Amino acid sequence: MKLVVIEAPAKRDTLKKYLGSGYEVFATKGHIRDLPAKSFAIDLNNNYEPHYETNPDKKELIEDLKRKAAKADEVLIATDPDREGEAISWHVAYVLGLDPNKKCRIQFNEISKKAVLKALTEPRAIDLNLVNAQQARRVLDRIVGYKLSPILSKKIAPKLSAGRVQSVALKLVVDREVEIENFKPEEYWTITLSHEKAKIKFKSALATFKGKKIKPACREDVDKILSCIKGKPVVVQEVKKSRTKSHAPAPFTTSTMQQDALNKLGMSLKRTTSSAQELYEGVEVKGEGKIALITYIRTDSTRVSTDAQAACREFIAEKYGKEFVPEKPNIYASKKNAQDAHEAIRPISMQVTPEMVKDSISKDNYRLYKLIYERFMASQMSDAEYSNVSVSLDVENYGFKRCIRNTLTMKSKIKTLQNFQNLNRTRFCLCKKSRKNKSSQSRQQGLQRPALLKPWKKRGLDVLQHMRQPSPF
Repeated sequence: MKLVVIEAPAKRDTLKKYLGSGYEVFATKGHIRDLPAKSFAIDLNNNYEPHYETNPDKKELIEDLKRKAAKADEVLIATDPDREGEAISWHVAYVLGLDPNKKCRIQFNEISKKAVLKALTEPRAIDLNLVNAQQARRVLDRIVGYKLSPILSKKIAPKLSAGRVQSVALKLVVDREVEIENFKPEEYWTITLSHEKAKIKFKSALATFKGKKIKPACREDVDKILSCIKGKPVVVQEVKKSRTKSHAPAPFTTSTMQQDALNKLGMSLKRTTSSAQELYEGVEVKGEGKIALITYIRTDSTRVSTDAQAACREFIAEKYGKEFVPEKPNIYASKKNAQDAHEAIRPISMQVTPEMVKDSISKDNYRLYKLIYERFMASQMSDAEYSNVSVSLDVENYGFKRCIRNTLTMKSKIKTLQNFQNLNRTRFCLCKKSRKNKSSQSRQQGLQRPALLKPWKKRGLDVLQHMRQPSPF
């Protein structure tokens, strides 16, 4: 019998299903050793050496772990694939007397049968660089927090805590608030003309004067412009056609998932984190038992495995048609300071659609899984291509411009993930877009009919005052 040590008990049933009868799975429920709560425990004079203690609430758990490890033929530590998980592996090895330099550590980015069985064939030593990175963060937390927390508790409210994260966040908020308070609102005005020609109606905005950009700054500027253009003919100077592309969005990182869940689903950070954790660890699905639906949720990378990419492209071609699949796979560059330790957040299998699991999981879990699923699918689809028509008009040397960008000429539109539902819905949307294209094309043709410098009928004039405000944090 082999013993596999994990962090979260919620993963146990999912892993047991893949590991089989020859393995026993034991959950540590997080850290088993840590810095003591009631003492500083950092030796500042000895290279900041930390002094760890067994967590008081984990003593019985550790004894149970030792008994099971003594009976096992081999111990494999499968904590989460991040710094925190590596540190927990190191502490587990310490209490069990295992050599961290021997191959006792396994890891997987997703809880699927393929990933778990592959991890069993690739055990490695505990990565002490990751362990030391976690220790450095923990030590810094203790040094900053132990000094600041008592001040906060005394000056503001009892039981407040501070640390490296709170300190930096507070400084960012204060600095931004100072910028907002010092910001001086800027007045500016916009002038818009409404036109009609051959029953075609559209609006154009003031952009230039004698070829140079102009933005009226006060009412006097506006009155001067109005006195020049009122009653004067509007002439078409140029009609320019161009094409632009809209690239598919990158798959989710932790931060982009949290932002989209808040903006599109109204889910708080706590709700999003809780749902994502459940989707990663495994949920009960009718007919399948407990299965994990998404990959590891703590990542700053947009990288995707070639297997997952190929499976997604195949699924899109089969479900929506080959024209939705780009010639070359979409590859997204991560930010320069990204650690890129794990893949982007994505569904483990494209075959497990949100609708298949809707009746088996909670509402929050379904909505978040749908968001992740559709974002990943959209990330592997073709670019959207738009046909733009820019019209330049002139009234007494004042230039007005209008750019029409509502003509979709490509095979797929990937502005938002929620455009991708089922096949029938997609075809319906495309049909609607096709009709829209015809309307837009006739509109473009109408714009091209007038000869240059031929007057157009001017129907209306709108003037609006604006005050430029500071952007929020």
